Amino acid sequence: MEVRIGIQNSGRELAFESAESPAAVQKTIGDAIEKQSTHFTLTDENGRLYLVPTASLAYVEVGSERTRRVGFVA
Repeated sequence: MEVRIGIQNSGRELAFESAESPAAVQKTIGDAIEKQSTHFTLTDENGRLYLVPTASLAYVEVGSERTRRVGFVA
């Protein structure tokens, strides 16, 4: 599943593929905001760890797993 995170005052977004479910990502971020944590952590499919500051969070886009079509469509 694709996760995109926008950080305020940054020209680029953080985008990566995660093995976690959309509900798990939503819970992690929601809990961090609710508890007023300074940051939250997420991991990608390769095990890399991302620390994201909650104070600078602009948006979070959680995509669903989609199969890609191959070939030509008439």
